[in-house]
Amino acid sequence: MEEESSSPKMTGGTRETTLNSSPAVAANAEGEEIEVLESTDVIPAASEEYDPEHSGFISTERFRDLLATHSSEIDPHKLEVLLALADGNGKICYQDFVNLMTNKRSNSFRRAILQGSRQLKGCNLRDEVGLGLSQRLVRHIAYETLPREVDRKWYFDSYTYCPPPWLILAITIAEVAVFMYYGFKLDRLVLQVSSPSFLKSPLPYHPQLRAQAWRYLSYIFMHTGIEHLSLNMAMQLLVGVPLEMVHGAARIGLVYVCGVLAGSLAVSVTDMTAPVVGSSGGVYALVSAHLANVVMNWSGMKCQFKLFRMAMALVCMSVEFGRAVWLRFYPPAFPPCPNPSFVAHLGGVVVGLTLGVVVLHNYEQKLQEQSLFWIFFCVYTLFVLCAVFWNIFAYSLLDVRLPPPP
Repeated sequence: MEEESSSPKMTGGTRETTLNSSPAVAANAEGEEIEVLESTDVIPAASEEYDPEHSGFISTERFRDLLATHSSEIDPHKLEVLLALADGNGKICYQDFVNLMTNKRSNSFRRAILQGSRQLKGCNLRDEVGLGLSQRLVRHIAYETLPREVDRKWYFDSYTYCPPPWLILAITIAEVAVFMYYGFKLDRLVLQVSSPSFLKSPLPYHPQLRAQAWRYLSYIFMHTGIEHLSLNMAMQLLVGVPLEMVHGAARIGLVYVCGVLAGSLAVSVTDMTAPVVGSSGGVYALVSAHLANVVMNWSGMKCQFKLFRMAMALVCMSVEFGRAVWLRFYPPAFPPCPNPSFVAHLGGVVVGLTLGVVVLHNYEQKLQEQSLFWIFFCVYTLFVLCAVFWNIFAYSLLDVRLPPPP
C-alpha cells in the first residue's frame, strides 16, 4: 500500500495502475485504477514505510494510521471482515484489501475466517437500527439462508437488487401462463390430466415421444391441476426467490435445471411407461438443498422459528409427494396410458442433497475450486449419460409395452 501516489507495475502485464492518495477511494474505483489479482499474480510492492519487506502485508495499526492520515473511511462491515482476515501477527494482506473493496472474494477469505479462533467483532447485523424497508428485507434474507455472520454482513453490504431475482419469477410466471392457457383450452382447472387432450401438448414428457429431447425439460410448464400448480408455486417462490437473491440466478438455475432433468430421466429409467408433468423435480432440488443446508449448519442459522418452519416445509413436500403417488396409481381416465409418475420428485431430492448442498454451502466461493462439487457433478453427468443410453437401447431390448402416443 502506498502512502503517496505512485505507479507500481503489475508483473505479468503491461498496464500500470496509479493509486490515489486515499487507498479506500482508490480501491473503490471498481477496477478502473486497481486491477484485481488472482492468487497466482504478484502482489504489488507496498511503500518502504509501511511494507519495507515488500511482502504485500501491512499491520492493522499502520493500516488504521494510514486511513486516519488520509481522512479515509471504510464501510464498518467491510472493515470488520478485513480485520477478521488479518493473520496471526495482525497483518492485513493487500490482495484481501483490494478484493474486499472491489466486492470480489477468493476462496482464501473463507479459509482465513475459519482458521484459528478469529471472529468478527462488533454488534450483530440483527442489532442495527434505522434501516429502510429494502435493507430490512435483505437482512431478513441473509438470516434466512446464510449460517455465518461474516457472510451475512458481506451479503448485506454488497447486495444491490441489480439484477433482481428474475429467474424463479420468470419460470413461475411462465408456468401460470401455460396453466391458464390450457385451463381455458381444456375447460377445466382441477385434474387437467383427466382431459383427453392434456398429453397432446408439445410440452409433457411421454415415453412414446422420448426422442423429442426438449420434453425432458419442458414438462415443468404443465401441471395436473390447480392443486399441483399451487403447491409447487408456493414452495418455488418461498424458497427459490430468497436463494436466488443470495446465490444468484446462475447457481440456482444450475440446481433447478439439474433437478428437472434428473426427474424426467429417473422416470424414463424406473417408471418407463408413465408420462411426466410438473416442476416438482426442480422445486424439490431447491427445497431439499436448502433444508439440508439448514440442518448441517443448525447452530449457525439464526432464522426465527426454524424448527417449526422446517416441519411445515416437510409437511408441504410430503403432501405434494403423497398427492403424486396417489394420482400415479389411481385408475387413469384414458387407459392404457397411466397417470403421470411421481419419481421426478425423488430425482429432484437426490440432486438437492448432493449437488445442491455443495452450491449453497459455498456462498461467494468459486465452485470450480471445490473438489466435492466436481465429484457430484461427474456423478450426475455419468447418470445422465447412462440414462440416455438406457432410453436408446433398453426399451427395445426389454420389449417394454408402451402406451400409444397421445
